[in-house]
Amino acid sequence: MPDQYTYLAVDFFCIIFPFIFSFFPRFNFIREWRYFVLPCLITALFFIVWDVLFTYLGVWGFNPQYVLGYFWFGLPLEEYLFFICIPYACVFTYHCLGLFFTFSAARHTILFKWVLIGLLVLIGLMFLPRLYTSVTFILLSAFLSFLSYRKVPYLPQFFFCYFLILIPFFISNGILTGSILQRTVVMYSRHHNLGIRMFTIPLEDAFYGMLLLLMNTSGYEYMKRRTFAKQNQEITVGK
Repeated sequence: MPDQYTYLAVDFFCIIFPFIFSFFPRFNFIREWRYFVLPCLITALFFIVWDVLFTYLGVWGFNPQYVLGYFWFGLPLEEYLFFICIPYACVFTYHCLGLFFTFSAARHTILFKWVLIGLLVLIGLMFLPRLYTSVTFILLSAFLSFLSYRKVPYLPQFFFCYFLILIPFFISNGILTGSILQRTVVMYSRHHNLGIRMFTIPLEDAFYGMLLLLMNTSGYEYMKRRTFAKQNQEITVGK
């Protein structure tokens, strides 16, 4: 495969199987698209603005050898597709888990959440000049705190889904960060992260990905519950 198709291939293989299985009657995720599309686009816009700014500041960059060469505001086409393909695969997995398992807010889940929030705030504040670390950790801790304040019931299911998809995460992000390539697809400035790598993947990527997927999942759940509440209200009024 020519080098310039590398990032596009990562996007493609992340979404192709979830997309195909979306049409299977057992999963029927196509009926969930109406809850997924708008939150995905809003979240993508947020991350694209963040991405453009950090690219401009030199926090990270993209190797032109591994992309098609279509850039807008410093970002390659494949980076825009990333914010659609990865959330789709995650929310599809989250949806499927909900079909076959029941999740409850066990004590260990609550403890994990608050320990995570505390560590994220502490590390984020300790390393404020390292922009990838501080911005990612503080934003994720703030969003988790907001969801905790709202007492949303889906965090246990999300955490289970997130840890489940860490396997494909290590494969796809490993490719992007140089695990099997001579050079990296995404290049990171060592001045803006902790310098801790999981194989070739910066530690911050795991939390950046968690925030991306949690925002998509939260939007999906919000749209779904809002629609159901509206339908129930209409039924009640009709009676």
